Parts: sequence; structure tokens; C-alpha cells
Amino acid sequence: MKNFTKYDLDSSPEKSKALLENSLKTYGRIPGLHAIMAEAPGLLEGYQVLHKLFQETSFNAEEITVVWQTINVEHECTYCVPAHTGIANMMNVDPALTEALRTHGSMPTAKLQTLHDTTLAVVRKRGNLSEEEMETFFAAGYEQRQLLEIVLGVAQKVMSNYVNHIAHTPVDEAFQTFTWQPPA
Repeated sequence: MKNFTKYDLDSSPEKSKALLENSLKTYGRIPGLHAIMAEAPGLLEGYQVLHKLFQETSFNAEEITVVWQTINVEHECTYCVPAHTGIANMMNVDPALTEALRTHGSMPTAKLQTLHDTTLAVVRKRGNLSEEEMETFFAAGYEQRQLLEIVLGVAQKVMSNYVNHIAHTPVDEAFQTFTWQPPA
């Protein structure tokens, strides 16, 4: 199998240089995922835009983590689960919530459990939710906006999870303490 190139500022395609500079400025380093995505500048740009937009949704830090990690775990992404564990820590999300997401545990509140269950349903059913599933989501206190924002999160995570599967992206050193493997 051919290994995917991890680009840096010097070796990247010209159209990816500014995007990698943005990564370096934002994270203090170039995440391995971004270094690989640089091969396809449109992919890297799209991912960065979706990442920014998802962080600006109406979800709070816990809810953002629930959506991201629910998708990452469902997709069995051994790069993104550790990365988003570290990101959740940086966002001061309760480590017990993150651990529950990593291990298929129960969410600490009924509302977060509904968000988790709805996110799983969106992924597993490719958006074909039943009326009952949507009503349960709305009854938990969420609105149509948040249902649509889950779709935004899924779009972002499909890009990263799938690239990581294809490229076998190694976990960045900063997140190696959070290494994760899907249950057998």
C-alpha cells in the first residue's frame, strides 16, 4: 500500500500553503489530518470551513463533544476519537462525559442522551429519521436548527473520519495519551 504524504509548509501544494499556515496559527502545529488533507486543497479548505462553522453552532461545548464523538466512535475513527478527547479537555468538558462517549456509556443527562441517540440515528439511517425520533429530539428541548446542525457535524466528520481510514493517519503526539481502539 502506498503511504499518504504528510505535507508541511515547504512541501505542500501551493494552494494548501495558506491553509496549513492557518492550521499552524490556530493549533500551534499542523495536525496530521491537515497535513494529509493538504494533498487536496479543496478538501482541506472545506474541512477547515466546516470545522469553524460547527464550532459556531448553537450547541454548547458538551453538545459539540457529544455530536463529534458520537460520530467518531460510530465511524470507528482511531485518529479523531483521541483528538476530540483532547479537544474536549481543552474545552473543559467533563472527562466522564468524554469517557462515556468513548465506551458506549450512558450520557449524564436525558437531554444529552437524546442528542447522542439522534446523532446516531442520523448517521445510521443516513438522515431518514422517523417522526417519532424527531419528536423525541424536539421534546428534549432541541429545535429544528439543532437537528440541521447535527447534519453539519456529520458532514465535517465524514470528511475527517473517511480520510483517516483511507490514509491510516497516525495519532498526533499531543493526543497519544488518549489513544482509542473500537471494541472487538
